[in-house]
Amino acid sequence: MAASETEAHKELKRLSMRWAREQGYSCCGAEISLPHSGYRADVAAYKPAYEQRTVEFEGKNLRQRHPVIGTTAVFECKQSRADLLNDSCLSGKTREKLKRLNERRETLERLLKVHLPSAANGDSLFQEFQTYNLTAQNHKGYQKVLRDIAALQTGLFHKTKFENLVRYRCANLFYLVTVDDIIAGYELPLNWGLLVKKDESLELHRKPVWIEVHEGARLAVLQRLAMAGSRNPPSGK
Repeated sequence: MAASETEAHKELKRLSMRWAREQGYSCCGAEISLPHSGYRADVAAYKPAYEQRTVEFEGKNLRQRHPVIGTTAVFECKQSRADLLNDSCLSGKTREKLKRLNERRETLERLLKVHLPSAANGDSLFQEFQTYNLTAQNHKGYQKVLRDIAALQTGLFHKTKFENLVRYRCANLFYLVTVDDIIAGYELPLNWGLLVKKDESLELHRKPVWIEVHEGARLAVLQRLAMAGSRNPPSGK
């Protein structure tokens, strides 16, 4: 942990880990190096997954639950607008266009979720936390809006940590964690979700977009979380 890190930033990381655990991410850690990049995540988390398999035992077919590689998530914490701007190039010139495009994107996503329930990833028991893989649905209007947003955000976030973490497919889900009123929803980097601190907890203001990630990269995050935990083992007799 950097000596210059503020208490406000530490608190956002603590709340991120608590929120992640509440969503079923049983492995969480701070300052975790990420695969395929030179970046560290403020917080990384891993949610175990299982699948049902049929095995034969004493002449009978039994259904058993077997572990498979689960879901990974990254949380980037920003305590102020100045802190946020260090990792972006937000420009007033394109903000209005970006706002209109994001309003159109949100409208299309609401409609697609109603008409394409099969796009749900099934990664949460609670509807408000359910993520959707809408980019795989090949809806021409939705794809065009995403391309237009991406073109604008190339100038806003080009070669920044936000863009690169998604481009390198470092995790399945990405969350920006902030205090209140430092970023408008339409300013969010494409594919990122938004968690906002309210009192002593975090509120989900926007769901992230699901990113398909190879099993090897997800396993690498789990291994690095395990290594981080082993560096600071619990004390005891």
